[in-house]
Amino acid sequence: MAGSTSVPCPTCGKNVEWTQASPWRPFCSERCRLIDLGEWLDEGHRIPDKPADDQGAPWDPDQAH
Repeated sequence: MAGSTSVPCPTCGKNVEWTQASPWRPFCSERCRLIDLGEWLDEGHRIPDKPADDQGAPWDPDQAH
């Protein structure tokens, strides 16, 4: 396929063509998609969060006494 884009599967690294023929993209298979979902559900993957004080300033762990 000339001009098609491929991306690595986030779970196993296998190249995946970014087309309608790849229903699990960016994953190579439903198995890899479910493995990734399980990581999120077990909190193996997390989006970090910075707590804020009452004034909305960024939280400084050195000042939290």
